[in-house]
Amino acid sequence: MSVTSRYREAWEGFWREAPDGQGAVFWDAEPALTAGLHLALFEPYITDPVLPLVDLGCGNGTQTRFLADRFSHVLGVDLSEAALDHARQSDPAAQATYRVLDAVEKGEAESLHAELGDSNVYVRGVLHQCEPDDRQPLMNGVAALLGERGRGFLVELSEAAKPVLVGLAQSPSGPPPKLAPVFRHGIAPGEVSDDALPEYARAAGLTVLASGELPLTTTEYDADGARIELPSKWLVVGRTA
Repeated sequence: MSVTSRYREAWEGFWREAPDGQGAVFWDAEPALTAGLHLALFEPYITDPVLPLVDLGCGNGTQTRFLADRFSHVLGVDLSEAALDHARQSDPAAQATYRVLDAVEKGEAESLHAELGDSNVYVRGVLHQCEPDDRQPLMNGVAALLGERGRGFLVELSEAAKPVLVGLAQSPSGPPPKLAPVFRHGIAPGEVSDDALPEYARAAGLTVLASGELPLTTTEYDADGARIELPSKWLVVGRTA
């Protein structure tokens, strides 16, 4: 199976409209507040740092470039060609490489694994935005990329994020400017229960090596001027403990 054309077009439309530059979209927070924090949790579990690192759902590549400063071979993959156009434009030194990948399509993930070998994988906020029927196939794709030696870091909005997002969407003044396009393009976050995340991993044949909670920082601010943060859950997964 592969993602629906509606879902793919929603992302293409979103990224075609998105302004250039880091911080222009809702979740594009600076790496020190996102991938940097995640890497501190992830690195102790990486058994082979020489493996390629795949940033799955890389968007405009802000976190990909940060990761490319720390790993020798980083590949940013995304469903949207428009997102990758942003990523390449923001990476004139070509610190990382970028390509389209539909990780829900079993053959695409397996083909990339055949090319790269086992890889470490970073996934930030992709699963909760998938169609429900695509979530297990996506995790299966992550497992295919990891192979035997790779380690994966996944961070997803927790159940507690939903009331925060609903409150923002229903604000009397309307949703924050950077959140409005997300809803307008029909890619509003779905619901992934806190218990489902590790279950998807186990069903894909992966072991949960570590887990925890961490606020996911956005680029928007509330009426009091505080940075909006969304509750999230994170996992480190791999084929063997």
